[in-house]
Amino acid sequence: MRITIVGAGKVGYSVAQYLSQENHEVIVVEADEAQRSAIQEGLDVMTIGGNGGSPSVLSHPEIMTSDLFIATTHNDEVNMIACAAAKKVGIPLTIASIRNDEYIETGETPFHKTMGIDLAINTSLVTAQKISRILSIPSAIGAEDFAGGKIRLLEMRLRPESSFIDVPLKGLALPPNVLAVGILRQGKVIIPHGEDRLLAYDNVFFIGPPDSLGALSERRPEEEARVENVMIIGAGRTGRYLAVILEKKGMMVKVIDRQEDRCRLLANQLKRGIVFCGEGTDVDLLAQEGVGEADAVICLTRDDELNLLLALLAKDLGTQRTFVRVNHPGYFSLMEKVGVDVVLSPNLTTAEAILGQVHRDKFTMLALLEGAKARALEIEVPEKSKVTGKKLKEIKFPANCLVGAILRDDHVIVPNGNSVLEKDDRAVMFCLPDLVSKIEKYL
Repeated sequence: MRITIVGAGKVGYSVAQYLSQENHEVIVVEADEAQRSAIQEGLDVMTIGGNGGSPSVLSHPEIMTSDLFIATTHNDEVNMIACAAAKKVGIPLTIASIRNDEYIETGETPFHKTMGIDLAINTSLVTAQKISRILSIPSAIGAEDFAGGKIRLLEMRLRPESSFIDVPLKGLALPPNVLAVGILRQGKVIIPHGEDRLLAYDNVFFIGPPDSLGALSERRPEEEARVENVMIIGAGRTGRYLAVILEKKGMMVKVIDRQEDRCRLLANQLKRGIVFCGEGTDVDLLAQEGVGEADAVICLTRDDELNLLLALLAKDLGTQRTFVRVNHPGYFSLMEKVGVDVVLSPNLTTAEAILGQVHRDKFTMLALLEGAKARALEIEVPEKSKVTGKKLKEIKFPANCLVGAILRDDHVIVPNGNSVLEKDDRAVMFCLPDLVSKIEKYL
């Protein structure tokens, strides 16, 4: 697929990186020469200097023949105009990153269609929704739902006292319909086999129906209580979205931000939640407002180092779970090593939503896991396919890829080698990043 990306910022760079890894033909348009040079030197992509919405740039033969046009600049209006212009030159599918609530919250699809936008992605909203989903599951540090919520992929970190330590996977006492499909160990993702053993501090990916995974959590010695009290540091767009979402779920929310206008805006949106105008690094303020008694502290400032400091401070004061927003992907492993429970990247979340659209003809859903070190794919098995009607052990899927769960007639099946893939099954697969295009071609 030929894909044009307008904007070589952090989101644009991430999307271009993942798409080029999947062997798509990627073209990046960027007016800033320094950013254009950086992406050209760092990635195997074609770059064009200029304004992505200008007729002269869009008339470039390589762009006009694109299958997909993605606008990810920091300016909503530029992204919208670029998509409108792309539609005019005949590019079939357009995606725009849009931050302004006035353009997104209306949900007016006819408006987006009029502007030539097939999909509008609000980075702040999708990040807030992801945090909310993880918070709703005790002990989870990551969660993705598939098959309309009937299948869940749950990530948990094993503590040294866990009963799962040093037990072969085939011998784990898991609830019915639950399977371990992946392990993150020392920064590397492992697609496990029955003889593999889990070690302390492994991040383990389990898949199955949500109810069964709930039973798994209840059996774990590191079970944590349901989250009821949350403190959010940072009342930017993500913090405001998250506070409203969590309050609607019945949680008690406290928010700290140093900007008075943000605090007033959020205070008017909340019914029970409390907003404090102050510094998140004010230890006296944090202690006075009960940070140590909070079930979770979520650090959402724009400063990666400050978020890390705040999370460590909250842990020291007694907080159970800490969430940190990061912009620099290199900080993922560092923050996990020093004790941050959940690390989230808005850029990665946006890239995930965009990649899902890139693969929408083949995959119902695509999720990036552990800083894009692994992929989870949902497919609907077609009638005419190499895999239809065959036992899994007869299908020569690439190494480092496995089918973790199958939804058939609203019934979730955790498969074994003798399980057969049937027409219209919805299967969730777990694999390494370089296998996505191979799986797509195979299916």
